[in-house]
This record gives sequence, structure tokens and C-alpha cells, in this order.
Amino acid sequence: MPQPPRRLDPQARREQIIAAAVGYFAEVGFGGTTRDLARRIGITQALLYRYFASKAELVEAVFERVFLDRLSPRWADEIRDRSQPLEARLRRFYRQYATAIFTYEWMRIFMWAGLAGEALNRRYLSRVGDSLLVLLREEIVAAGPYRTPDMEEMWALHGSIVYIGIRRFIYQLPTPTDDGPVVDRSVERFLTGLRR
Repeated sequence: MPQPPRRLDPQARREQIIAAAVGYFAEVGFGGTTRDLARRIGITQALLYRYFASKAELVEAVFERVFLDRLSPRWADEIRDRSQPLEARLRRFYRQYATAIFTYEWMRIFMWAGLAGEALNRRYLSRVGDSLLVLLREEIVAAGPYRTPDMEEMWALHGSIVYIGIRRFIYQLPTPTDDGPVVDRSVERFLTGLRR
């Protein structure tokens, strides 16, 4: 039997539930039940529903924590910083992005959400495309001597880097211990292919 829940202040309890939900959904996917989640936390399902009115509301909190909170507001300014060479900016961005998303929870929840048909992935990818890839593309055009990549090419670069994390956390295959050089080579190959 689970122990009676310790008394926590509301913010601490909410954080406890979100943190546990992140780990739980990463492990079992979105088919997991709030009843099982509550049991794992050691609280009642009724207490969980005091903080989140529905499973959908809890999933939204997980989405914000795992995906949106990892998108740094600094990235846009760093990408636009034309005092730095374009290749250095792309390398820095993708090294930081890889560090932010290469976690068990991010990769697994992203895959589970896609398999479950959740709109979370589409919302996240839309945000990445509209706020980051479009900006990267604009900087490539401004930097010259590159041809203008289409968005499919931008997604191909992005996907090649994300795939390192997929191999590591989904397929559990060996990957480099230092992602930086792999990221750098991906960016270099991409820009070489765009040279006029």
C-alpha cells in the first residue's frame, strides 16, 4: 500500500506531480493512466485531480516542461548575432539544442506522442520551424555565398542532429560520447552543399 501523502505546499506538490508524470510518460507512453501515476507518486488519484482537472491538462504541463521550457529565448539573438561567422552560429545553436533535447525524457515522450497521434509533436515542430528554422534560413541567405535552402533542407539538417538522440535513447545504439564534433560536421556538410 502506498504511504499516506506527505503534506507539501501546493506549488511543491504540483512540481512533484509534473516531475513524476514526465518520468512516467517517458517510460510507458501516453496510454499510461493517472491512477497508476498517482500510485507511483504515493498519492491518491483524487489529489492528483485537485492539481490537474484532467489527464489532458497534466499532459499539457508535461509538454511545457519537457519541450517548451527547453527552448532558450537567447537562441534567436545568438543566431542573429552577425558579429560571429554564420557557421559558428549554426554550430553553437545546434550544440546547445542537442544538449537541451538529448535526454531520455525528451526523446521518449516525443516518440510516444507521435505514435499516439498527439498534437504535441505538431505543435512543437511548428514552433521550431516558425521560430528557429525560418530564422536560421534567413541568416544563411543574408550571409552568402550560399543559395537559399528550402525548408525541407532545413528540416533535413535539423533531423540529422535529432537522429543522434533517437539512436541513443530510442534504439539504444552506441553514439559518440561527445556530440559536438558530430554536430559540427553536420553543419559543415550542410553549408558546403549550399555553396554557390
